[in-house]
Amino acid sequence: MDRRKLLKSGSLLLAASAMGGAGKVAAANAPRKPVLTIAHITDVHLPAEEAVKARFRQCLEAVKDRKPDFILNGGDAIMDASYDNVSRDKVTAQWAAWDDCISVLKGYELHSCLGNHDMWWAAPDKSDAMYGKDYVVKRLKIPHRYYSFAKSGWHFIITDGNNSKTTLDDEQYQWLEKELAGLKPNTPVLLMSHFPVFGATPVLVGGNHSDNKKLKDLFYQHKDKVKVMLAGHNHLYDKVMYNGVWYCCNGAMSGFWWGKGDKESAGPGYYLETPPGFAIIKLYEDGTVENEYLSHSF
Repeated sequence: MDRRKLLKSGSLLLAASAMGGAGKVAAANAPRKPVLTIAHITDVHLPAEEAVKARFRQCLEAVKDRKPDFILNGGDAIMDASYDNVSRDKVTAQWAAWDDCISVLKGYELHSCLGNHDMWWAAPDKSDAMYGKDYVVKRLKIPHRYYSFAKSGWHFIITDGNNSKTTLDDEQYQWLEKELAGLKPNTPVLLMSHFPVFGATPVLVGGNHSDNKKLKDLFYQHKDKVKVMLAGHNHLYDKVMYNGVWYCCNGAMSGFWWGKGDKESAGPGYYLETPPGFAIIKLYEDGTVENEYLSHSF
């Protein structure tokens, strides 16, 4: 073979080999894609006030801009129905405001849990259709006060901590035991409660599940599955990892209850050092979790 042709052929072969190698390196270094991107909003505390409703709609548009696959609502959807002096008309007006605002989420799935301010306990009696949790379940359009669902290889468990001493009641705890035990090994699980289970913020302001040791023990039994637990309630942001589980308290959409704040607020609308906002959570096939808190301005 002609020496020049041999060299030319060899050069082409080396070039092709180099390009193939580079392609493999590039593929290896490409950023991973999550199997799900979720928005977590919590503690909206929506009153029946047009100015606040307009601000909440803007916040929901900001959530949609992040293109989540679906949205989790961590409770305290309305400003308050739980105090003794709240009238039926006020409760009805707040839920009407909620329905009006979340209509902008048409086309998105919204999965909610019960917050402590959502229930109207001051109804004339327990037989009243608006009394307690059943009414809130209907208004939030959820299947039960606690429930589960699955998407893209992940299992989601929504809990109700609105029980004596901020716990899961016995019925619910037994259901949770069976739910986790019934999953295939290594099925990644995300749980959501209105109240934190562990975290830095309960040290500052309290508000956590009093059955956290019991839950910790259960999660440890299923450490191949339980990856993250989301919460709100405290209007503060923190995330801590314990025994391989991320516990994320994701602030509050309302911040300082849609107000300017007080002398302890680090900025307008802040509760202590946490601005109003929401979280974007990325879930990966291998059970990895990324939780990012995004502030919104007034």
